[in-house]
Amino acid sequence: MKFTVSQSSLLKALSVVSKGLGSNSTIPIMSGIYIKADQGTLEFQTNNLVITVRHRIPANVEETGETVVSGKVLMNIVKTLPDSAVVFDGGQRTISISCEKSSFRLNTLNPADWSEFPEYSLESATELPCELLSEMVDKVYRLTSKESSRPVLQGILLTAGDNTIRLVASDSYRLAVCDASAETGDGDFSAIVPGNVFHEVLGMTDGAEKISIGITDSQVVFSFGNTTLVSSKIGGTFPNYRQLLPTSCSTSVKINIAEFSAALRRVTSIATTNAAVRLDIDADGKVMRLSTSSPDQGEATEVLPVEVEGESCSIGHNYHYVFDCMNAVSDKKEITLELQTSMKPGVFKTNGKINYLYILMPVRL
Repeated sequence: MKFTVSQSSLLKALSVVSKGLGSNSTIPIMSGIYIKADQGTLEFQTNNLVITVRHRIPANVEETGETVVSGKVLMNIVKTLPDSAVVFDGGQRTISISCEKSSFRLNTLNPADWSEFPEYSLESATELPCELLSEMVDKVYRLTSKESSRPVLQGILLTAGDNTIRLVASDSYRLAVCDASAETGDGDFSAIVPGNVFHEVLGMTDGAEKISIGITDSQVVFSFGNTTLVSSKIGGTFPNYRQLLPTSCSTSVKINIAEFSAALRRVTSIATTNAAVRLDIDADGKVMRLSTSSPDQGEATEVLPVEVEGESCSIGHNYHYVFDCMNAVSDKKEITLELQTSMKPGVFKTNGKINYLYILMPVRL
């Protein structure tokens, strides 16, 4: 095997497929990058048993062949090389890498031990705009559950149809629903996509306009540009989140996001052991009072002017979860908080290019 490729093109390709490298794997080949040179094209693959990534780039291929090289070592080398032509030669047991005055000889692994890229036949698929979808995933993926006891909550429910994209995520303490208008093609699409994988994939698109997402009975397949990524699909049925969406409220509060976030950060600075923040809404005085207390540190309060419709009301929330909501809508100026009683969930809402709804269970005051 012998080929020449530019350092910048090679580094970009390695950065993409490195997302599929195994970490601390006891199987050496899982920490490797499979390289295949064939007729003017280099193909790179990684596989960590959760996702499999394939990426192709053009190159000057003099001799075809395949090999497997340590991903970490290869990345470390290529990062340090100048932006010039990089020549690879060999591949059976060792491979030499040269670039200008630098040269390396690396031990390789047997490509015959590499698992073939998964074959798949899509049952359904949709093509969506990368930039918009990435913004939406950023707003919901942190809500996916970290507990393996309910795998379905580790995923994001993606539905696309009638030119509307919707993402839903929940860890059972809170629920986020994201809607946006975009061309979705014919038919309806629905899949539960692993949250971390979804976020990782959209961080790899690097300027691609569209991403294709398809499903088989056990896989989710992402395709964009010269990259294909296959992940296991989360089975089961996503909870019926629609029944959790309140149809009315007794109190509606318009909140300046920047001012509220700053006040929340101040009053919770003493809450080292108690994660609860109390929100008292005074409908007559048109103010919101934020307060926290800590048995060891004391108490903190701050009053914010707000627009209130309806009745005065109080509610307690886990302030870490409130911060997650504020971070998700930090690009907005204002958010609406809708309340029913102190024992029912609070609902944060914003509208715009992306409509965002965040339902948060209360804590006992």
